[in-house]
Parts: sequence; C-alpha cells; structure tokens
Amino acid sequence: MTHATDQASREIWFLTGSQHLYGDETLKQVAENSRRIVAGIDGSGALPVKIVCKPILTGPDEIRDVCLAANAAPECAGVVTWMHTFSPAKMWIAGLTRLQKPLAHLHTQFNSELPWGEIDMDFMNLNQSAHGDREYGFIAARLRLKRKIVVGHWQDPDVLQDLAQWANSALAMAESRSLKIARFGGMNMREVAVTGGDRVEAQIQLGWSVNGYGVGDLAGRVNEVSDAAVDRQVEEYEESYVVSAPLRRGGEKRENLRYAARQELGMRAFLDEGGFAAFTTTFEDLHGLKQLPGFACQRLMAQGYGFGAEGDWKTAALVRLGKVMTGRRSGGVSFMEDYTYHLVKGQERILGAHMLEVCPSIADAKPALEVHPLGIGGKADPPRLVFTARPGPAVNATLVDMGGRMRLIVAELDVVTPEHAMPKLPTARAVWIPRPDFKRGAQGWLEAGGAHHAAFCQGVTYEEWEDFGAMAGLEVIRLGADLDLRALRNELRWNDAAFKLGL
Repeated sequence: MTHATDQASREIWFLTGSQHLYGDETLKQVAENSRRIVAGIDGSGALPVKIVCKPILTGPDEIRDVCLAANAAPECAGVVTWMHTFSPAKMWIAGLTRLQKPLAHLHTQFNSELPWGEIDMDFMNLNQSAHGDREYGFIAARLRLKRKIVVGHWQDPDVLQDLAQWANSALAMAESRSLKIARFGGMNMREVAVTGGDRVEAQIQLGWSVNGYGVGDLAGRVNEVSDAAVDRQVEEYEESYVVSAPLRRGGEKRENLRYAARQELGMRAFLDEGGFAAFTTTFEDLHGLKQLPGFACQRLMAQGYGFGAEGDWKTAALVRLGKVMTGRRSGGVSFMEDYTYHLVKGQERILGAHMLEVCPSIADAKPALEVHPLGIGGKADPPRLVFTARPGPAVNATLVDMGGRMRLIVAELDVVTPEHAMPKLPTARAVWIPRPDFKRGAQGWLEAGGAHHAAFCQGVTYEEWEDFGAMAGLEVIRLGADLDLRALRNELRWNDAAFKLGL
C-alpha cells in the first residue's frame, strides 16, 4: 500500500434539494444548474478531491437512499448539500439521521446577480435558495447535526477556499476511520502522563487501531534487508542531502549510515505489510537494534507516515492526518516537541526540536546529513538530518485525554528565522512565537493541558483542524491572536459541563 498524501481515489458527493411542486421544466433546470455548479467547482481546481453531482432529490426515500449509499461508498469522503428551491425539511430527516459521512451545507445561489428588470415569479420559484436553505438549516439545527456551513456565491474564491478546507478535513476523517498505528515497543516513555490515553475510546470515536509490536520483530525485518537495497538507498541519501564527511564513502561512520538505510527499509516493509500509516518508537526499548532509528523516522514522515516519539500514538495519528490535510499544497507537517525558551524581554521565542525525529518537509534549505553521539538509549551514534524550519505561519496541534473525552488543542504560531546560529545543536529545529504573544500563548497552552508533543503544521490551518474536530466529536480549543485567558478559562469550564451532559 502507499502512504502518499494524494487522495485521488476519494470524492465528495453534491446533493441538491428540490420538490415536485414547481413542475418538470423547473426540475430540469435545477438539475442543469446543479451540474454546472459542480463542473465549475471541480474545474476550478480549488478542491483537493473530485466533487460528484448526484441526481436532484425531491422526496424522502431518495434522500434516505443516497445518504445510505454515501455511508457504504468507501470513495465518498463527505457530502455537500444545497437547496436550489424550497425542499420541505421533513423529507431530509430519514437521510440526515442515518448519514455517517461529514456534512457541509453550501448556502449559495446559481446566479450571483438579480436580473432586476426581468425578475418574475418563475425566476423567484426557481432561484429561492434563500428560502429553501433556511428550511433545511432549521432541520439540521433541530437534529443537532455537526455540519460545516459555507455562505456565498459558488464562484467566489473565499467560498471555494472554505469548501477546500472542509474537504481537506473530510479526507482526514476518512483516513482516521481506517488508521492503523504500530507502536514499536508497545509502550509510552515510563512514568510520562500526557502521551498515554484510552486507546479503546480512540478507536470507538476516531477509528484508530493502536497496537504494540515487539522491537525484536522489527529488528528481524531490518536484518533481512539486502545489501543491494541498502546500496540503492544510500545513493538516494547522497543525492538528496548534504552528507557530512564521517558518513561519506570511506568515512569512519559510513556503516552507521548503511544501518540507518537498513532501518528505513525494514520499518517501511513492516508498516506497509501491516497496513500501518503511523507508528511510534521509544528509546527505552531498542532490543535488537544497533541505533535509535531517528533518521528512518524523519524519512518515513517525509513519505507521509505519521510518527510519535516515546510511544506517543496520539501525536503519531495527528501527524498522519496533517499529512493528509496538506495534500499537494506547500508546507510540511512534523512531529515536534517544545524544548526550551529564549526569555529576553520583548524577544521571547520557543525553540522546538527533538532528539532526532523532525520531518524534513518543514526545512528551509537542503538538510545536512550528519552523525553525532546520542547519550540516551545506549546505542551507536545515529545519523540524522539537521536543518532549520522555514519561517511563516504554522500551527501546533495536540490531542490530550481529559478522562471521558479527547481535547484537541490548536495553537497558532509565527515561525521565525533564528537570530543566531546554533552550530553545536545536532538536531533539526524550529523557532516560533505563539500568538498573540509568548506569555499568553504559553499560559493558554498550560491552562488547556496541552502536551509537550505536537503535530507542527505549516500546511494545515486551524480551521481545518476545527472542522476535523467537529466531524470527530472532539472538544476543540483555539489559541490564536484574539486569545483572552479569562474567556479561555470560562470556555474550558463550560466545555466540562457540556461534555458531561452529552451536548
């Protein structure tokens, strides 16, 4: 199987509501207008996935049937609904109460401009989305449906952008429902709290299958990799990175690089054969491995796999889902850890990194492939990619188990170019300022219970994580430019009450 982020096999279904009251000619025009809208949206290239126009819906049986068909169709990632005319909302109850795919309500109109001098009742009856969508909006609210509402003309760039962001989240939700995560070593870092959680509840709510596998089994796969495959892999490294002298042909650490290639190939074979799109490792369990597979983790993340260090399966899943949401857009997604601070007044910064495992998709320049000692794990010196993250906006997304529910915390960041070189720091790194500023951003993260691990996303927006959270029934907390700490504390208290009441 492949774990590239292209979702070519997925599609979004477009459902148009109407009724028979207005006659066959009107229904023919409704069908033609819907077809033209879908062709226009699809032809714009704005959406990350194909959008498919389904026959117009005029009665409860056909609405129910198409919703059940959407549930059963593995290619259907979500459903967009639009009421071209007035579509009595009782017709939609049987379908909407059974629909299990993400739902968007596009509140639009075929024409953007009213023909003021020509408008008559025929035009009014045909083009009454303002009327029909309010009827539909009521029943969606009455049913307490989780849905995305997008308002505006279907050709407007901001409408297309909103639909695209929702579609990215729907693709991530489709991935989530079948996501398998392998935990090599099968445990969290000992005595660590936040990386744990209820794996059974995660599978019930999110679809994630999280299981542990012995590192000895992985070591066996690593040892099976042929020398010829290792040779080819090392050649790829030499073409892709700036290789340091000890790792070049004839260098004293060349064998460390060859073993890293063996680890990457063995791990990928293990993951692909088991259908795993995400995985974790832990430096506390390296039985049978000669070195911590940090470089292999960097490489596999760059290929679209999710990763979490120290057994952190929740962050591994978020990294994978972030890769899916990014799709073909620029901007990377990586496992990340808040490491240390620069606390000079007015120049506060957060330095994020990890021992080894930061994805090169976020690199600002061609990474250097280096080898350095690693004091943790007690193994051979591991190769690793060293680089600095590109500047620009980003988000950190983390998922924490609050006992009875999962909380998704998304912090908006501004990644900056470090003002000073770090020649003695032998790892990839990112430097950022949380919004609205260091003090409030850090305090908000602590108030919400954010973890020290996160999915660091340059190609995913808060809105996409918010839409995904709504689809999955998660509590979602935003820490952004308008963060008010008093309001945040109230939001957290209200959320506690709401989730206890099942709202």
